Amino acid sequence: MSSKDQILQKIKNSQPNIVADLPDLNILGSDQFEVLDTYKTVLKNIGGDFVEVANYDEISAYLKQNYALERRIITTVPELSEVAVLDWKNEDPHLLQNVELTIIKAHFGVAENSALWVTDDILGQRVAPFITQYLAIIVNKSDIIPTMHQAYERIGNQEYGFGTFIAGPSKTADIEQSLVLGAHGARGLIVFLLE
Repeated sequence: MSSKDQILQKIKNSQPNIVADLPDLNILGSDQFEVLDTYKTVLKNIGGDFVEVANYDEISAYLKQNYALERRIITTVPELSEVAVLDWKNEDPHLLQNVELTIIKAHFGVAENSALWVTDDILGQRVAPFITQYLAIIVNKSDIIPTMHQAYERIGNQEYGFGTFIAGPSKTADIEQSLVLGAHGARGLIVFLLE
């Protein structure tokens, strides 16, 4: 047994036998704020934007009006095939370098930090939301929950190969606090809040 293993074994054997219940995280006050309003406010504060829509036709109309459709737009959402390409998922990820806009759907959103939970089954390719110039994510309003604690409860023991929370466009600030959006990922994020 190595000295490292001996030290770790001594630490393991020296643990106190304290059994305590986990704290009740529901007392944190998540029921004291309006979930959708909080989500929108936080998203705006971190540099993202939102559009409330009733259906996919309204999303298509918004994209036609606000994005240059001659640029490369990709999606994993079949309902948006009129404005974006669907058959890109098996491409070499390096060929996605010229994507102007990627449109995906989130499983759910979190109001307290405006994060959106996405997994590889809805991303098409893991790199897609990070290599694109602009990112659009669709989430149902009814799928926005108050806190990250509830988000992790919802994720639970789900099976997925890759999952991540995405919140706002990428950003960084130097020591002089000069904020740069889109430094290492999408330059902009728009969230379509679907009825």
